[in-house]
Amino acid sequence: MQPTPGIDPRRAYGLPELIDIAQMQNPQTRIAWQQARQAALTTGMVEATYLPFISANVIGGWQDVSSTLPVTLGSVNQVSSRVEGVSPQVALQWLVFDFGQRDALHKAARHNATAANILFNGTHQKIIHDVTRAYFLYGAARSRVRIAEQNASNARKISAAAQARNDQGRGTTVEVAQGRQLVAQAQFGLVQAQGAERDSYQLLMAAMGVSPLTRISVREPGRRALPASVGTPTEEMIKAALARRPDVLASFSAMKATRSAVGAAEAEFMPKVFLGAVAAGGGASFSATGLPTIGQQASTTGVLLGVTMPLYDGGLRAAQLKKAESLASTSEATFEATRDAAAREIVVAADTLRSALASYRAATALAEAAAVTYDAALGAYESGVGDITAATTAESGLLTARIAQSDAHAASLVAAANLAFVLGAMTSRDVPAALDAR
Repeated sequence: MQPTPGIDPRRAYGLPELIDIAQMQNPQTRIAWQQARQAALTTGMVEATYLPFISANVIGGWQDVSSTLPVTLGSVNQVSSRVEGVSPQVALQWLVFDFGQRDALHKAARHNATAANILFNGTHQKIIHDVTRAYFLYGAARSRVRIAEQNASNARKISAAAQARNDQGRGTTVEVAQGRQLVAQAQFGLVQAQGAERDSYQLLMAAMGVSPLTRISVREPGRRALPASVGTPTEEMIKAALARRPDVLASFSAMKATRSAVGAAEAEFMPKVFLGAVAAGGGASFSATGLPTIGQQASTTGVLLGVTMPLYDGGLRAAQLKKAESLASTSEATFEATRDAAAREIVVAADTLRSALASYRAATALAEAAAVTYDAALGAYESGVGDITAATTAESGLLTARIAQSDAHAASLVAAANLAFVLGAMTSRDVPAALDAR
């Protein structure tokens, strides 16, 4: 496996550029494109059945016959004969009328092609969503590393204060040991955060569909301002979303395709009218032992108009019709289930975003209070009026609060991207635009 070509390791890529790379490199886009192309080719194949079928045929051959004579004539006691000839033909076959069977098959193929095109667009939206989500989670992992680095710095300050107090005769060796333990714990937390950052980087590479050996410098998402809250999805918003969601539209097209297939199965019970024509020429020769060769040239043309009507097939057509009706019923139920699930996803996604924003507000307040507490506890310990337990507790609380704030911020961005996705609006690279949908 080689790194994905065309990526500059010295360049810092933002979210729009990462989405562009994903849409070009991710195998899912190529798979969806080929499926859409296959559906379009199927439509063309059905359209070809409206036209006549013309074929060129050549028939040639010979026949040798040898017979023993009952009486020998001179030195001849048998006679041999040969008949040979070649007949070139041009034939035409044309199904003139089939009670709408080809029309039903054509409609089914067109609906399937529409569904494939919609799913192709849906694949692009899903890739945008997956890359966006992985990008924000990677940003959160990098933020955790910075918080862990700051936590290690704070731990070293407490450890240094404990050592200074001990050197001045105001502290104890127990406090020095506690300070060193705090530094070791902070270093352990930093190593874990760095490992999580590497894991989230690979998840981003996987979402983009590029080689895991590829090295990409990712630009920080920045501290995007978050709104106080978002409103509850209205009935009009849900209807508009259902009208543009790829999975709902594709399911609707599939339902119409199965309905057309029922019409095609019904037409199998009806007669078919066909037209046939042939233009043929031929040359034949006959030769017998001792006789001159006889040759003959001939030509033939003809037009036929016929009707075919199946009378008995052992229940095959009836079974095919029942199967088509069952598939149509299944597709209708699938469409209703897809539509209901989509509406439910929109409501749940909006609730998740509101919860994430509320968590971010609470975590921000907690981080601000924890920072004040830590500064006060460290200052008191350094001045000799506090104890190391209060300082370490405040430092631990500050770490927890900052991580909670960072995670809540990333969760809000991910929830906003998810809401845009379930609304069928994940078409812009400037995500998450759903944050502005009050």
